Amino acid sequence: MGGGQRPTIKTVAARAGVGRTTVSRVINGSSLVSDEARTAVMTAIAELGYVPNSVARGLVTSRTDSVALVVPESESRLGSEPYFSAVIRGVSTGLADTRTQLQLVLVRDAGERDQLTRSVTERRVDGVLLVSVHTDDPLPGLLEEMGLPTVLAGRRSPGESLSHVHADNAGGAASAVRHLLAGGRRTVATVAGPMDMDVGLSRLRGWRQALDSAGRPSGPDLVAVADFTEEGGRRAMGELLDRVPALDAVFVASDVMAAGALRELRARGRRVPADVAVVGFDDSFLARHTDPPLTTVRQPVEELGVTITRLLLAEIADPATPRRHVVLPTELVVRGSA
Repeated sequence: MGGGQRPTIKTVAARAGVGRTTVSRVINGSSLVSDEARTAVMTAIAELGYVPNSVARGLVTSRTDSVALVVPESESRLGSEPYFSAVIRGVSTGLADTRTQLQLVLVRDAGERDQLTRSVTERRVDGVLLVSVHTDDPLPGLLEEMGLPTVLAGRRSPGESLSHVHADNAGGAASAVRHLLAGGRRTVATVAGPMDMDVGLSRLRGWRQALDSAGRPSGPDLVAVADFTEEGGRRAMGELLDRVPALDAVFVASDVMAAGALRELRARGRRVPADVAVVGFDDSFLARHTDPPLTTVRQPVEELGVTITRLLLAEIADPATPRRHVVLPTELVVRGSA
């Protein structure tokens, strides 16, 4: 917008290529709008930084004493991934001495994202905690444009502008690889996390940096990308064994994927750790119950939940609070798999 003017419904309508009535309907949550038009309007609102009057009014009215914990994942992922339950425990601890209530919001598709945006627009929550952040997710940008206090568990990129907390993912991955090399392993592959998430990219970067520093190979044939699920880890381990049968170690970017990798190694007749050493990441309860028990990188997930909550409460109390970027340390936990 030139001249410093605030965008209006009229400018949103022009950008979206729809009428002003359609913009009003989207903002007010009407069902009389096509998915295509709703997406166009939401995109225009985000691009222009349009803030509806209801939000501006909400800024000076009373608080709701509730915050939303937003998880842009399916119920099955929420239930099967120990990370999420640990974050929720930490958030609950962070809110324990306050009167603030927690709303858990799953955002699985564009419709649920729009529903959340309406809830934010109508100021039904005082702030948002967002976990499982994907690089291309429009939600953080929308929340930032709307001026709602928002703290991320993780980040979209190293240049993240919103307050966020994450574990030392690259450092933790590097420590895992150094442990494998110190044990005499020569060909260290990796099952990497999703490449549209900073957590996946950072753990891959740590793996590569440790190998490069040691003068060991770190080419693309030693990398298989998966999706933080057990089945994804199993499939990726199979790809690596097909490509590099001589590999003798693998760093897996999550414990859940490592459980899948162990299954595949057993199915292929590879002994762990005699033939292939395995290191995971998280130190979730799962790591103690695999066969053999999993050597892994511990990240303090409950502490992460507590920390994002404290940062959010500080921003709600004083919107002028400077945004914070907190990195939590990791620690290698050695068990039977490496």
